[in-house]
Amino acid sequence: MHIPIKRSSNNKVLAGVVGGLAEHFGWNTAIARVLWVIISFTPISGIIAYLVLWLLMEKPDY
Repeated sequence: MHIPIKRSSNNKVLAGVVGGLAEHFGWNTAIARVLWVIISFTPISGIIAYLVLWLLMEKPDY
């Protein structure tokens, strides 16, 4: 099962998940990363969500 959002090939730090989300929704990548770090410190673990999205998102087009 995949979601129709692709990971980023240009704006990636680890796997391109946050960059892909930012590109898909038209967000600034830096702000999306800062928000993701803030979310990672909440009880809803952003790290687990990142790994799940990494598995579900489509590979980037190179």
